[in-house]
Amino acid sequence: MASVNGILGKKVGMTQLFDDRGDVRPVTVLQAGPCVITQKKSAAKDGYDAVQIGLVEFVKGKNVSKPMQGHFAKHNLPPVKFMKEVSIISETAKSAAEGHEDVAVKVGDKVLVDIFQDERFVDVSGTSKGRGFAGVVRRHHFQGGPAAHGHMFQVQGSIGASSFPSRVFPNQRMSGHMGDAAVTVRNLKIRGIDVEENLLFVEGAVPGHKGAYVVITRAKQPPRERRGFAGSTTIDPLKAAKKAAAGKAKK
Repeated sequence: MASVNGILGKKVGMTQLFDDRGDVRPVTVLQAGPCVITQKKSAAKDGYDAVQIGLVEFVKGKNVSKPMQGHFAKHNLPPVKFMKEVSIISETAKSAAEGHEDVAVKVGDKVLVDIFQDERFVDVSGTSKGRGFAGVVRRHHFQGGPAAHGHMFQVQGSIGASSFPSRVFPNQRMSGHMGDAAVTVRNLKIRGIDVEENLLFVEGAVPGHKGAYVVITRAKQPPRERRGFAGSTTIDPLKAAKKAAAGKAKK
């Protein structure tokens, strides 16, 4: 069976949860879906395999452009405002081992938060909060000058070179527009899933303000699991050092 690699959603806000050991975990609540597949891309026609999904929410048909109205009416789909393309994951080998047939995704299929039930980490992409025009102290964490009378504290200072090369190098850190950029936070740990309400709880912060649109995908490079210090395959460095010292003393 094939499935999509991600889902669209909104940032609800932040809260905290308690894990099995009673430790507090800061989590972000994401409204993940429901989504609908609005278009399918194939390698034969488009050069790659992917699907276009849209977040199902209340949108008036008159607020959608004429071309998009025809795009939705082609497959009798409701109008959506937020759409993105996500890749397709083929699970042919797993389905064959379990005795199931490989069922391809098609236009009109629903995409729900249950696609992450077997996952532990996700990547979340969104647009960071816009901070407007900011100086170098806030934008690049410069230290600034002396905060005394006669000094300009938050001024960057000289940026030009001397007689050579007599120019300012590209990508010089200066004051300017801060925030409002595409940001991807990787390997956020899933702390809970509410299938009925399509809610996803991830540990950590997610870019954007409350109500901002986000794209949630399976972790591209999930972190390796850490071994416990009491495991049989784990070597205690203190005991190993004492054992090595005892061996040298015998010699």
